This record gives sequence, structure tokens and C-alpha cells, in this order.
Amino acid sequence: MHRSRNHKIIAGVCGGIAESLGWSPTVVRILWLLLSLLPGPMWVAYVLMWIFLPKAPATRY
Repeated sequence: MHRSRNHKIIAGVCGGIAESLGWSPTVVRILWLLLSLLPGPMWVAYVLMWIFLPKAPATRY
């Protein structure tokens, strides 16, 4: 798993999750938003993934 270089709005965490699962980044962002409305540490998890997940390797064409 990695942070996306192409599908990012803030840090590329949701885009990286979407790329890993083969889903649309919009779907992952909506699910993340809905889950963050529930009680729990979703924002803390996002920040931790932002810190610890590496960026996707740069592709050269």
C-alpha cells in the first residue's frame, strides 16, 4: 500500500487505498467521510497513514 501521486486531494491516502483495492478514489473518499462521522479515531488513522505510508514510486515513461 502507498500514497497516490495522481489521485490526491490532501495527502493521497484515499487515492492510494483506492489504487490498492482497484476502486474509484471518489468511492473511497465518500466511505472515509461517512466513517469519520462515526465515533472513533478515523482522523487519527488518516494522519498516521499520511506519516507512515510511503509515496508511490515515480513512473518514468
